[in-house]
Amino acid sequence: MTSRLEVETALSRVLLEKVRGDAHPSTTYMDMLEQMAPPELLREYLNVLFEKLITDQRPSIDMLRRVQRIGAAL
Repeated sequence: MTSRLEVETALSRVLLEKVRGDAHPSTTYMDMLEQMAPPELLREYLNVLFEKLITDQRPSIDMLRRVQRIGAAL
């Protein structure tokens, strides 16, 4: 039997890869990921977002605020 935690972790991994692979990831994917990811994946997700901020010539204010919000919640 699969637990809710296993399903959420598996879905979080899928969403994390989608966010990682997209130059401008879906805000819906990011919102879902932030709501269900276990702490270790949230840290990895935060690193992915930092990479996007570093490589983006003009990062969006929304992305900067998202990173700030996640960092404050850790």
